[in-house]
Formats: sequence, structure tokens, C-alpha cells
Amino acid sequence: MDYAQRFSQLNKKAEPLILGIESSCDETAAAIVRGRKLLSNVVLSSAAEQAKYGGVVPEIASRAHTDAIGEAVERAIAESGADKHELDAVAVTYGAGLLGALLVGLSFAKSFAYALDIPLIGVNHIRGHMAAAYLTDATLEPPFITLLASGGHTAILYTKSYTEFEILGSTRDDAAGEAFDKAARVLGLAYPGGPNVEKLAREGKPCIAFPKMFRGGGYDFSYSGLKTAVINYCHNKEQKGEPYSRADVAASFQSAACDVLAERAVLAAKEKRCDTIAAGGGVIANGYLREKLANVCAENGIRLVLPEKKYCTDNAAMIAEEGVTQYLAGNFADLSINACAHIPLGKKGKQ
Repeated sequence: MDYAQRFSQLNKKAEPLILGIESSCDETAAAIVRGRKLLSNVVLSSAAEQAKYGGVVPEIASRAHTDAIGEAVERAIAESGADKHELDAVAVTYGAGLLGALLVGLSFAKSFAYALDIPLIGVNHIRGHMAAAYLTDATLEPPFITLLASGGHTAILYTKSYTEFEILGSTRDDAAGEAFDKAARVLGLAYPGGPNVEKLAREGKPCIAFPKMFRGGGYDFSYSGLKTAVINYCHNKEQKGEPYSRADVAASFQSAACDVLAERAVLAAKEKRCDTIAAGGGVIANGYLREKLANVCAENGIRLVLPEKKYCTDNAAMIAEEGVTQYLAGNFADLSINACAHIPLGKKGKQ
């Protein structure tokens, strides 16, 4: 009998105490939740070190995780007020992300769960972002529309139940977060790109007509055209020796990238007759997008559940929350589970 099968008949608690571990990129994070209540959340980041190189260096990130993982978990348990022997399961990101970085967190979680003889739960990082909404509103229940906007994925989903969703639309090319990073690079902004584009955009006006959308029906997105338009605009101005406002470029890009996210999420809610939109992913931390979402939802009488900004970027609290869902569903992992650098969001339709 494998490790997961041993817990198949587990008498599950309604509000399990779950340790979440996240190490997919440059944040080493650990958190403890009891049901939908967050008890602790620790994030140790190597972003400052990565910024020296203009982006995340996988080897540096992996070494940083190795140094920090023990401290992060120890602090999370201490700050939660619980004892490690009270834990009901360990939830850990197994993908998607940097392979070496994932392996650090996954290896630690395996040994920790095995030592305590409790279930191990493998969490898809994207589902973690989707679960972040439960940290904001513990009463949130499906069905609702989920707007997912991160560095690797951009999609609108119909969340049918805690474990099932239907992809209504997704990006045809770059994700929204990727587009922000590329726009930041051409504007000469430091890593991480998203927050720096937002900061610069506050000084400008959205006065440049950049393309907003993949021209077609449905809820799909396209950011490659927007990215190229920003690059071409800046390069053409520079080659001609013409002055231009970097702040106006940032504001115009931000508007083009974010407006369509909010607008299409509302259209999806109307089609599915949902009165609630929840959001998740690093791009949801963008202040302009949050304001846009709040305004269009208010105008259409739709309830909006926005995670706090600290739960939009990578963290272990969202992994622990998704762990609660998988624990209650009895979806436990075997110790042979491996890290996976790429996990497709899936094809359109039910997942």
C-alpha cells in the first residue's frame, strides 16, 4: 500500500490544521491554516538578490530556498500557536515553477509529512492562486467566476465547485504578468516589472492607443500584440530622436492590459448568471486593476472578492487553503510525487 492509500479511510476533520509550503520561484513561504482561518503566514524572499540580475536566476533561487525553508516552517508553526504534532496534513506546491526551487519545498514537505505520519497534499500553484479568495471571504462558495491573472496564466474560469472549474477563456500567447515584465524591460525599469510599471504609470496618462484585445469572440486574451506595440512605440521614438513620456507609455500599457480583464470577467458573470467574481494571481495586486474591477462590478451589481495584495503574490497561505479543499476531498499524494515545471491550465471546458 502506498503512502496516499494509507490515508484513504481517514476520519477527516471539518476544519483541518494544514501546513502550507510554497517555493515555486523566489519566495520561500510557509503558513498554517485551520479550515478557512489563517493562523500564520511567513514569506522569506530572495527578490532583492534576483534584482541584481534583472530577473530570477534559478540556481540562486534554489540555494536561497535551501537556506530558508527550515526557518520559514519553524516560524510559521511558532506564530500559529499550534504544535507540529497537531497538524492534519502538509500541503506543498509541486508545480508549476522553477524545477530546482520546487524540489526544495517538495522534498522538505515529504520528509516532514512522513516524520509526523500525516497526509501529504500536492498543490497546483495555479489552484493555489484561485484559492486565495477564501482567505478574504471564508463564506465564499461556488459557483462563481474566477479571474486568474499571473505571470504564467491569464484566464477566466467558471468555478463550479471547490474542485471543478470550466475554462471560459485564456490567453492565446503571453500571460498578463509576462506582458508587464516585458513592458518594464523596454521602459528600463528594474525587476520585478509589475510593481514598477504601476508606480511609473501613476505619473502618466493613458493617452496612447495601444491594442487591447485579441479580435474574436469569447473570452480569450492576447498580449503579444500589446507587448509588441509598446516595444515598437518606444523604439520608433528613440530611433527618430523624438521625446516621449515613459510614464504615459506605462499608463497606456497598464490601461490596455487591465481594462479588458475586468470587462471580460463581468461579461462572463452575466453569461453564467453568477453574482460573484473572485480573483487571484500576482497581477491582481495591481492597484489600477483592483480599482477597475471594483468599479465595473459595482456598476453591474456584482459582488467582488479580492484577496489582499499580499495573498495575490506567491505565498503559502493560498497553498494551505487549497490544501484544505484537497484534504476534504481526500486527494492525498504519494511520496513518489515529483516536481513539475509546467502544468497546463487545461483545455477549455470542465476540469
